[in-house]
Amino acid sequence: MTTVSTKARLLASVAAVAVAGFAASAGAQSYFERVATYPVYLNLPEGVDPATETVAEIVSATEDGMTLIYTDGAHEALGLVDITDPANPMGMGAVELGGEPTSVAVARGMALAGVNTSESYVEPSGHLAVVDIEAGAVVATCDLGGQPDSVAVSPDRTFVAVAIENERDEDLNDGMIPQLPAGALAVFALDDSGMPTDCDAVTLVDLTGLAEVAPSDPEPEYVAINGLNHAVVTMQENNHLAVVDLATGTVAAHFSGGTVDLDAIDTEDDGIVQGNSSLTAVPREADAVTWLGDTRFATADEGDYEGGSRTFTIYHTDGSVEFDTDNAFEHLGMSLGHYPDGRADNKGMEPEGITAGTYGDDDLIFVNSERGNIVAVYVDHGPEMAPTLHQVLPTAVAPEGLLTIADRDLFVVATEEDAADDKIRSTLTLYARTADASPYPHIVSHTDAATGAPIGWGALSGMVGAAEDAGTVYAVSDSFYAESRIYTVDAGVTPAEITSYVTLMVDGEAAGFDLEGIALAADGGFWVVSEGRLDRDRHNLLMAVDGDGTVTETVMLPEAFEATSVRFGFEGVTTMTGADGVEHVVVAIQREWGDDPENHVRLGFYDTATGDWTFAHTPIAAPSSPNGGWVGLSEITHLGEGRFLLIERDNQTGLQSTHKVLTVVSLGDATPVPFGETPPVLEREVVVDLLPLLNATNGWIGDKPEGVAVTADGTVWLVTDNDGVDDASGETLFLAVGTLDELM
Repeated sequence: MTTVSTKARLLASVAAVAVAGFAASAGAQSYFERVATYPVYLNLPEGVDPATETVAEIVSATEDGMTLIYTDGAHEALGLVDITDPANPMGMGAVELGGEPTSVAVARGMALAGVNTSESYVEPSGHLAVVDIEAGAVVATCDLGGQPDSVAVSPDRTFVAVAIENERDEDLNDGMIPQLPAGALAVFALDDSGMPTDCDAVTLVDLTGLAEVAPSDPEPEYVAINGLNHAVVTMQENNHLAVVDLATGTVAAHFSGGTVDLDAIDTEDDGIVQGNSSLTAVPREADAVTWLGDTRFATADEGDYEGGSRTFTIYHTDGSVEFDTDNAFEHLGMSLGHYPDGRADNKGMEPEGITAGTYGDDDLIFVNSERGNIVAVYVDHGPEMAPTLHQVLPTAVAPEGLLTIADRDLFVVATEEDAADDKIRSTLTLYARTADASPYPHIVSHTDAATGAPIGWGALSGMVGAAEDAGTVYAVSDSFYAESRIYTVDAGVTPAEITSYVTLMVDGEAAGFDLEGIALAADGGFWVVSEGRLDRDRHNLLMAVDGDGTVTETVMLPEAFEATSVRFGFEGVTTMTGADGVEHVVVAIQREWGDDPENHVRLGFYDTATGDWTFAHTPIAAPSSPNGGWVGLSEITHLGEGRFLLIERDNQTGLQSTHKVLTVVSLGDATPVPFGETPPVLEREVVVDLLPLLNATNGWIGDKPEGVAVTADGTVWLVTDNDGVDDASGETLFLAVGTLDELM
């Protein structure tokens, strides 16, 4: 069993420090910035419903780096995209393969795709499709003798290797192996055009009898080839690695992937992101692998049914471990707000893909988190020094394929999740190494003293600026998490930093609400609102909270008014002092209730002295997205003199979003009235179109700009709700929109 040396553990600790501080690595002064996000449904033929499922899973490129080629299993095809202008990808259509493509690599003018044609798990089959890229046609199919997974072409274009997985049936015997037939490594020699020299002359390298786990049933997952024409093969379920000499078709070396011990991580799917758990002797179970020169390689240790160490690991070809990330990759996700709590009890951040490339003087390693929706970029300093974290790239949902195009200073990510009904689309995202500073993250968290791991956070849904400190913002998270928190954010640094938090407490117990807004209270505490849903027996609540998180007062709406509610309730809260000198709390309701006129929603005014509620209407825009949907409010902030800043947004994402704005409404001479009377309609003015600001990130934008804070110096901050990385990218934008003087 391979073990990690003391030196490697020390290096991992050094790397963890770099992760915690988001330190730029020495020697790497250029950063990747996202220049385009191309949803691959745009590559569908004209007339096809754009909601049709399309998938970009594995991506490769022509040798000039001008055309991307991706596998689309949903359409049994290879898709082609012109990236001559990386900021403006153009679909070029698809080549049908007659089976499910599992991977693709390019040799000269040919795209070589593994195609799965299996009728069952016990009768696996597949072939290598040879596609003439210029002609856009399949020119040969070479039988593989089993079900393919990864495909790799040697750097000198003389070999193509295919991992024949012959994957197991996860419903049989709880997915445990062995489940024959066994997998193997298929190898073809290539000619000067990139064609196999003989389609009938496949070499099948036997990998049985190597692993300690199910030696009779190797299941090769991924293959990569170095400059010596040695292929490294991961056998994920077997927790084993093999190095194969392609020229002779023999196994040159093999060894276990080994195990790791992990501390200060999250292992509970409990709706709370907190690094207070440990795991012992976890098998790495590597998925993807990439060479770092000819004698070292790195693996993404995703895990399968027995393990998943939540790490990436660097090995020497003699089987020794030079480095692993220990808990640093987990901590990275926590600090970024990208930690997928729903996977905490299984694989955590789930590192799945890994690749490497040399950009200028820098040898870079790229590691993706399939569930956390990021790619972490590290600088490889060689065997004597640990890799250092250089930057983090946000992705769309479920990053799978990674591609370096170093000659053009480009990097590409294929994200495979596609569900039009959930407003998620499969994409190809392009990044160019043209920035002087890392564009992401916008906000990170400090270490939680209680656990030694970063403060867990996400789903930020409301904000307010501190009364006097222009650099401080308070934020809340919504019902995605089991415990409600108020976070203190230092907005005076880049990225902004969550420095501390308090948990809401009711009767001495941690409590969970659907917090959607926060305001400063006159007594030095806070007012917060929790969105209700009467169909789930959950009321809209206005709560007073003291500085340590204790809920000191709970206020409900008039019963007759709340009885008219629909799902969309409290979405923001602010305070104002009335002419009588009394504190009034003002809440925004997201959408129309009861007999509210179409495209008119209510603001509620609570008199803290009398306990009375009164209401006014504010107009909102009608939905304008070609995808339909609705428009509602997401935040309210009092600007003084009866004027309020609101977020008004549609519920659409990406190219379907057409309306996300900041508006100002004014009471003027209007007087809010009790429920049952006709509310006055306030004057409304659109002051900021947020879409250009959101689209400037060149990502697949989410639907939820949720919080606005105006700080003591008049700066207007905007935050987006990342939905806790659940059916969402997890990307949080924390942006300075401008100052009130500039915006008004």
